[in-house]
Amino acid sequence: MALTGIQIFKLLPKTNCKECGVPTCLAFAMNLASGKAELDSCPYVSDEAREKLAEASAPPIRPVALGSGVRKSTVGGETVLYRHEKTFYNPTGLAAVINSDIAAADLENKLKSWNALQYERVGLNLRPELVALKDIGGDKNAFAQTAKTIAETSEFNLILMSEDIDVMKAGVEASKFKRPLIYGATAGNIDDFGALAKENNLPVAVKADSVGDLEPLTGKLTEMGIKDIVIDPGSREIKQSLEDSVVIRRAALKGGNRALGFPTIAFPCEMASNLDMETLIAGMLIAKYGGIVVLSDFKGESLFPLLLERLNIFTDPQRPMTVTEGIYELNNPDENSPIMVTTNFALTYFIVSGEIEASKEPCWLLIKDAEGLSVLTAWAAGKFSGDDVGMFVKKSGIMDKVKNTELIIPGYAAAIAGDVEEELPGWKIIVGPREAAHIPAFLKSK
Repeated sequence: MALTGIQIFKLLPKTNCKECGVPTCLAFAMNLASGKAELDSCPYVSDEAREKLAEASAPPIRPVALGSGVRKSTVGGETVLYRHEKTFYNPTGLAAVINSDIAAADLENKLKSWNALQYERVGLNLRPELVALKDIGGDKNAFAQTAKTIAETSEFNLILMSEDIDVMKAGVEASKFKRPLIYGATAGNIDDFGALAKENNLPVAVKADSVGDLEPLTGKLTEMGIKDIVIDPGSREIKQSLEDSVVIRRAALKGGNRALGFPTIAFPCEMASNLDMETLIAGMLIAKYGGIVVLSDFKGESLFPLLLERLNIFTDPQRPMTVTEGIYELNNPDENSPIMVTTNFALTYFIVSGEIEASKEPCWLLIKDAEGLSVLTAWAAGKFSGDDVGMFVKKSGIMDKVKNTELIIPGYAAAIAGDVEEELPGWKIIVGPREAAHIPAFLKSK
């Protein structure tokens, strides 16, 4: 059971050193109790107190690390029901199924095609992380060989899927250096699966027929000293899956139910007969608390929208994505190329720069820091005023690179044109199009 702020305070050093970022130990204790602070922020807490405070400082949904290497990821660790309350931290893991009886050549081709599914967006590399290897026919040698190939020849991390302990042991032995998730422990095999997970320090997923049936299974693993647990309530119908996902999240966050305080795994691949429908279900589960979502395949037309949805949901809503202020050279501009200016909101930058690049017209793009606001919002908030834009152009260094003295401002900021001209005597201020889609035609006309 979680400790209260006063109980936590009694275990703190009471130095009021302020090194944790708040004025007093009591304030820090209250923040710790409400999940607004991390225990590691206190440099003087004793080891004994740290052990007692572990439960109070832990998030209600345990974070579970999956895999190793460049695609190592963490699921769980969430503290709120709604992202506007704080933020969601650990993005839903995306997995696709490979059967253990797949031919070697087909496996090689599939991994190669899946690995190519990587997308650059707002300066980030978006890609799936996991392969779910499904045991077909109980052939432990085939299962182990396929697991070994995936682990050694791809960047993907593994979910090993079998209820046969001998098959699972073979798969673990072949791929344990990748720290796979072993799925799934049931009431009938939980002792064996728990022992295997503990022996190899691996995360383990439990599967039950309902949410209520999960609690004895997670309790059993916890008693065995296993903490890295993923849970599957067994629902394979869309409505029930959504209901279970919400019930588990609320029970952990609002009800303080530690037995359900673990990330979930869901299988849209077992809820639909085609990838399009799987994608819709996966989108629902990414939005509503899925820790890991398993599809039957990765296809660009399905994966890309899911990656974008995941990016948007797991971005801090209080901190807009931004790009660095400065000068961006697009299509190899020279000293006579046009100069455009806009804000540093990441979406604005990528839309505008994308349209400029598509036009094939050389251009200098000046990005001004507007605290991550879009043009119209930044102008309304006084973050993109004429004086500020003019001063930014002077300080940016663009005058050392060009002979051109024409500045193109966004159409939605037309009102600042006069102030910019006053700040930049000798420059001609041109009001550009309001919509980014009109930029190519505008540049070609110039």
